[in-house]
Amino acid sequence: MLLSKMRERRTIRRYSEKNISDELLNELLEVATRASNTGNMQLYSVVVTRGKLQKEKLAPAHFNQPMVKNAPVVLTFCADANRFVKWASLRKAQAGFNNFQTFMAAVIDSMLFAQTFCVAAEEKGLGICYLGTTTYNAAPIIEALSLPKLVVPITTVTVGYPADPLPDQCERLPLDAMIHQEYYTDYTESAIDSFYEEKEALETNIRFVGENAKETLAQVFTDIRYTKKNNEFFSDEFLKVLKQQNFLS
Repeated sequence: MLLSKMRERRTIRRYSEKNISDELLNELLEVATRASNTGNMQLYSVVVTRGKLQKEKLAPAHFNQPMVKNAPVVLTFCADANRFVKWASLRKAQAGFNNFQTFMAAVIDSMLFAQTFCVAAEEKGLGICYLGTTTYNAAPIIEALSLPKLVVPITTVTVGYPADPLPDQCERLPLDAMIHQEYYTDYTESAIDSFYEEKEALETNIRFVGENAKETLAQVFTDIRYTKKNNEFFSDEFLKVLKQQNFLS
């Protein structure tokens, strides 16, 4: 049954007015703590946002996507070495965690925690949407959520009961596009054509290309959605945040 639900899953951006009880939310978060993590240090935290005013503070950092204000719950999952470092200090231990290696471990931990929560939430009939804007605008999120040093927001998930009608599922590349047996086999031109053929032929994507006055779907991604200029700008901004939060010197 779980595998069937996972095959049918879709990103939910519109939610009904039905609230999520504290009891259910805490149950799902507790289940998520069973996720694998680095050295059983659990280098993550999550900030739960329910209040209207706090959602309004967060919304601009997420480019005012409507689900930030409309979802009953907004969860900000953070890479967090702060708690462990404080514990170590109180137990006469000195943690050398103000470095990129620890940050990457904390990123992995926080994402495993987040995804385990999302699978559990969907099993209970909730819908979720990951917001990729979290690392774009980490600085204002840090300010809005009062995150201390050694804590950095990694991803945000909006959660709620889906509103009708449900959205269509997004397309996915065929499994062969991602799977490499024994060693990595680089992609030939014919393989790329084959793997992306169905995606490029979808009516919605053909319309997408036309609406953006581009020649190919790839150009929409590189020239409109994820430009080199923006990628470099947000990279620089996030590196500043890592230095500000003491993960980089």
